[in-house]
Amino acid sequence: MQTDIKIGITEASILNTDQDDPLALEDKFRLVKESGVYDYYDKTPPAQDESEYARLSEKYELPILAGGWFYQLGRDEALLKSNLELGSRLGSKVHNTQIFWRHKDKHPVTNEEVVDIYLRAAEWGDACGCQPTFEVHINMWSEDFRRIIEVADQVESRGVPFKMTLDHSHVIFKMDNPVEAAKFGLEEALKAGELILDPLRDGSICKQWIERGFVQHAHARAAIPANPRNTAQLDHKGEAGRGVQYPFIQPQPGEYVAQWEAEKLEPWKTVIRQLFKYLREDTAVPLAQISTEFIPFPDYGGGHGYSIFENSVACAKWLRETWYNK
Repeated sequence: MQTDIKIGITEASILNTDQDDPLALEDKFRLVKESGVYDYYDKTPPAQDESEYARLSEKYELPILAGGWFYQLGRDEALLKSNLELGSRLGSKVHNTQIFWRHKDKHPVTNEEVVDIYLRAAEWGDACGCQPTFEVHINMWSEDFRRIIEVADQVESRGVPFKMTLDHSHVIFKMDNPVEAAKFGLEEALKAGELILDPLRDGSICKQWIERGFVQHAHARAAIPANPRNTAQLDHKGEAGRGVQYPFIQPQPGEYVAQWEAEKLEPWKTVIRQLFKYLREDTAVPLAQISTEFIPFPDYGGGHGYSIFENSVACAKWLRETWYNK
């Protein structure tokens, strides 16, 4: 039974808006510490900055308990091993691992290829003490949510536990969203009831992941069903961002691209409650931390006027209240 949980923040979340001047690294650590709501810092820094992160972590008494990066198979295997080792030296227990859905040679990565890199990364993690957790995420192999259980079954058949990062904003924003449902051919599975996104329905995919004990790390970024696309910032193709972020607190007029409605956050909050209930009552799964991750960039909160850091802090407070109020 999990008796406590630590709440952290990813470094990309530590800013007001992306129209403001970038913050110095020490100012980021200071802001996180002064907020009074965070237990740790979440970052895998460039190798050349390791000593500075270690210094600031000690100075501000903010351990770097988690980090993460994204990787392309056929190109970045050595980087993944190096980042696990770097994370371990900084004190990280988990490394959030994103695997692009295309291999370096351009073919879509297969389940077998994901299983292979997972097993290799798990060995590297066991050796250094920083475990890889494979994330559910858009533009990655896991955006076809059905594949996560398929891969996990293969991993577990080899006697290795499957560990994932749950960022359910990537699931919730596809609810009632025909454009997003069409990606990766999910629409037929949704219509047939073979894939259920709504966390209030029996057999929902997030609840399956939770109850299988896969979730060893989590990111908390709010999203709503049919989340509005981000028309405030275009992506590299000149198109509106996909919309995988919704303000956690009410923005001021003109700060967001749509009308804000608090009740629309309930499906996202429901998954957090399901995860916390499972950890408190049903298992000894060693998830010990969850990182808020409200971020800029086109697919998320880029170009908006609301404060990303203020939303992060508000979400962290809600997470703590939800955990302890049970």
